[in-house]
Amino acid sequence: MSWSFKKFDVLPESKFLLWEKLLEARTGIQLASQQKVLLQTQIAIRMRELNITSYDDYYDQVKQDNKAGLIEWQILVDRLVVKETTFFRHRPSLDFVCQYLKNKIDQKTLHDSFDIWSVGCSTGEEPYGLAMLVNDCLEKSQEHFYFGITAVDVSLPVLSIARRGVYGERSLAFVNEEERQRYFRPHDEQHLEVLPRLKKRVCFSQANINKLNVMPVQLMDVVFCQNVLIYFRRWRRREILNQLVNRLKPGGLLIIGLGETTDWQHEEMQRVDNDEVQAYIKRI
Repeated sequence: MSWSFKKFDVLPESKFLLWEKLLEARTGIQLASQQKVLLQTQIAIRMRELNITSYDDYYDQVKQDNKAGLIEWQILVDRLVVKETTFFRHRPSLDFVCQYLKNKIDQKTLHDSFDIWSVGCSTGEEPYGLAMLVNDCLEKSQEHFYFGITAVDVSLPVLSIARRGVYGERSLAFVNEEERQRYFRPHDEQHLEVLPRLKKRVCFSQANINKLNVMPVQLMDVVFCQNVLIYFRRWRRREILNQLVNRLKPGGLLIIGLGETTDWQHEEMQRVDNDEVQAYIKRI
C-alpha cells in the first residue's frame, strides 16, 4: 500500500530499513540509525523537486535498473555521502607520507615515479594537500622524480568541485601563509585557486570503493584512505583493506584514519609503530 508525502510525515522504520538496505547493497555504505533524519530530509527534498508525493513511488523509481533510475540514484547518493573536509585535516598523516618519501630518497629505493592513490577524495582538499607536501619534499631533496596522485570518489558533483580547485576560507583554515603563497592564486575576494602546476599532478575520477574488484589495478607507492572506512560494516572494512593491499607496490604505504579499524591484520602488512597515525607498510 502506498502512503502520501506531507510536510510533517516521518519516514517509518520499515521504509528506512528498505532505503538502508538499498544503499548498502549498491555502495556498501551503512547508515547509522541517527542518520535517519539526513536520509529522510534528502529524500523529501528530491521528491519536492520532482513533484512526487509518495515515498513508495520515489523508491520504485530509484530502484529501477534503467537509465532514469540510475541517474536518479546517483543524484540521491551524491547528497547523502558528500562530507565536509578541509586542507590538512589530519596533518600528521600527510607529514608521514613525506617522511616515507624522504626515506625512500635517502635509501635510493625510489625509482622513476612516486604514485599516490587518494581514496574518497571528496572536494579535493586531501589530494591537493598531499601534492603540496610531496612537492615540498622533492624540492628540498633537489631530486627530479615524477609524482602523481590519483584521486577517486563516488560523487560526481564533488569531483567537479575538486577539478576546479577553488576554495574558501573554511577549507583553507589550516593552510599556513607560506603554503598559500606557493600553491594558490586569488580567484575572487573570498576564494583562492590551486595553481595549475599543482592541479596537473592530480587526476580525479569516479570510483566506488565497494567495487574495487572491477577497477583496473595500478600499483601505488601510497594508498591514502582516511575517513572512508567508517561508513562500512566491520567485515566490509577488512575486505576493502585486503583489496587495497593488492594495489600497493612492495614496500608501499597504506594510511587510514585513526581508529577506523582496530582488529585488521594482513600477512603482507606490518603496522607502523606511531601513535599519531595508523599506517602499514607492505612487506618486500
